Amino acid sequence: MDVKSLFLSFFFPQVLLLACAEDLGCVPGFQQKVFYIEQPFEFTEDQPVLNLEFDDCKGNNKLNFEVSNPDFKVEDDGSLVALKNISEAGRALFVHARSEHAEDMAEILIVGPNEKHGALKEIFKIEGNLGIPRQKRAILATPILIPENQRPPFPRSVGKVISSEGTEGAKFRLSGKGVDQDPKGIFRINEISGDVSVTRALDREAIANYELEVEVTDISGKTIDGPVRLDISVIDQNDNRPMFKEGPYVGHVMEGSPTGTTVMRMTAFDADDSSTDNALLRYNILKQTPTKPSPNMFYIDPEKGDIVTVVSPVLLDRETMETPKYELVIEAKDMGGLDVGLTGTATATILIDDKNDHPPEFTKKEFQATVKEGVTGVIVNLTVGDRDDPATGAWRAVYTIINGNPGQSFEIHTNPQTNEGMLSVVKPLDYEISAFHTLLIKVENEDPLIPDIAYGPSSTATVQITVEDVNEGPVFHPNPMTVTKQENIPVGSVVLTVNATDPDTLQHQTIRYSVFKDPAGWLEIHPTNGTIGTTAILDRESPYVQNNVYTALFLAIDSGNPPATGTGTLHITLEDVNDNVPSLYPTLAKVCEDAKDLRVVVLGASDKDLHPNTDPFKFELSKQSGPEKLWRITKLNNTHAQVILLQNLKKANYNIPISVTDSGKPPLTNNTELKLQVCSCKKSKMDCSATDALHISITLILLSLFSLFCKSFP
Repeated sequence: MDVKSLFLSFFFPQVLLLACAEDLGCVPGFQQKVFYIEQPFEFTEDQPVLNLEFDDCKGNNKLNFEVSNPDFKVEDDGSLVALKNISEAGRALFVHARSEHAEDMAEILIVGPNEKHGALKEIFKIEGNLGIPRQKRAILATPILIPENQRPPFPRSVGKVISSEGTEGAKFRLSGKGVDQDPKGIFRINEISGDVSVTRALDREAIANYELEVEVTDISGKTIDGPVRLDISVIDQNDNRPMFKEGPYVGHVMEGSPTGTTVMRMTAFDADDSSTDNALLRYNILKQTPTKPSPNMFYIDPEKGDIVTVVSPVLLDRETMETPKYELVIEAKDMGGLDVGLTGTATATILIDDKNDHPPEFTKKEFQATVKEGVTGVIVNLTVGDRDDPATGAWRAVYTIINGNPGQSFEIHTNPQTNEGMLSVVKPLDYEISAFHTLLIKVENEDPLIPDIAYGPSSTATVQITVEDVNEGPVFHPNPMTVTKQENIPVGSVVLTVNATDPDTLQHQTIRYSVFKDPAGWLEIHPTNGTIGTTAILDRESPYVQNNVYTALFLAIDSGNPPATGTGTLHITLEDVNDNVPSLYPTLAKVCEDAKDLRVVVLGASDKDLHPNTDPFKFELSKQSGPEKLWRITKLNNTHAQVILLQNLKKANYNIPISVTDSGKPPLTNNTELKLQVCSCKKSKMDCSATDALHISITLILLSLFSLFCKSFP
């Protein structure tokens, strides 16, 4: 083996294996695994860079290439081409090839123009006569590509790290995520040879890249070189089915829409590498339900997933369809839709929306209704038909009375459940005025009709209404009735003669009167002529009188069979007379026997009568007996006066006679007494007990006797 072979066997054993393949027969995989290409000024779109030769020794059935840089691809003939103009592609490309029977990896190193012929010399130094290479950098760790989902056995060698240092006892040490960091134990390195192995199958969708570090240590574990970064990329396999994640999928299209109208978009997701065919999706309609009026009502764009109509607007008629709802089973297939692709399905629901292309029509031209006079409410329901969607304003009806309702006695409203027109009487009808009514009614939709459709004769109808006569109760004129009377008028006085008439003018009936409600029992009514008289004194101050008004109800009853009754209300306004004496308050006062302020109390007066039979009031003291006057009363205003002691009195109870007179004509006087308690007051406590006190009347008697005695003995 020459120096070149020795070098290749140590650093690139794959190349040596390929060199020997001619002697051993067909070796599955790339026939050349390492390539050097010069970095051009620019990789030109669609121009071949180099040719790769892959042979699985069994015909290369279903051969597929994947390039680590998504800006490149490998054609079916093995040509590596750029997908666009690229000025910078990095230092290396990796191509993964897979067929039914084999898979392999090729590495393409991109060097500068001055590195092409001297690349190995730049990377390695030749040392000694044997030509054993030494790396300028002690560690060479080229990137590693590993297909996901590899099958056992494990561990499996996936690459090699090389060190040019020959230190005795030197060892490789690998670290990073996937080694000594979670997820731990995925990769390991032979500390002597530098072989890197994977311990289990990888999942690109979980982790697509691992960034590890390699270093060389001495026997004691001390780092003597490194660390150097080692990149491991996981190559995608088509192991994920497309999934529709955004459901439910519901689209709407208006009936009569032009062919090619977009209804909705269906988009699936594939967890595989989006830069590969593993995630290149194509869409297809698998099934349409129902299949009428055409089994192919819709089409889906295989690349975008847009669903569009493909039938003529005439077939897209909601009213002639078996159902306005279509369900499409949509399939998404990866691998660009090839048979080998994985599939996922979802259901798209398409609703054909209604437009107002059918006016409402009455089910008949004329409707009949009968109503009793004096009654209100719904008298007839008008029915219509409409072929549009009941859930829309294109179906909901709006009714209008366009003739025959001058007095606004009728109204019509839509029943929201049945769409019927509910015709109602809102003002009671009178048979004696009109026994028949004819209404003309039209019906329209809430939504306007489309331009080429109009309302026809069937959108109007006539309603014939017959009014039935009933025995109506007599009516008082006026009602309520009002009259003003003075209170206290003599019993038997005439208050008012009422008047009630029978609306049934075509029926000759008599009317009788009676009292219905007379809260105080003050009134009576003559049964035939309706004269109301008094049976008791009318008292304005009675609790049955509110705001000077007394209210009573009377009945007028006709002679019909059965008889009908009318109720009349009478309001009697009572004028005030001076029939109530004024009252005095308070009736009790207290004062300390040693009080310095002898103003005992402020008295007030009130009167149940009305002005001018009330204030101003006149306050007076009755004549005081004895040699000295003990108190006086002073008027403060029209309704109040003040009682004042003229001297301090001893502890006792005193009765002060007071008269109060109103201003009525004639005036009324109330003679009453104010009870005055003279109390002993000590330390802010008032003692008004009168056990040892003499009544003022006894004192006055003793004083009188003493005066007579003195006169008898001059």
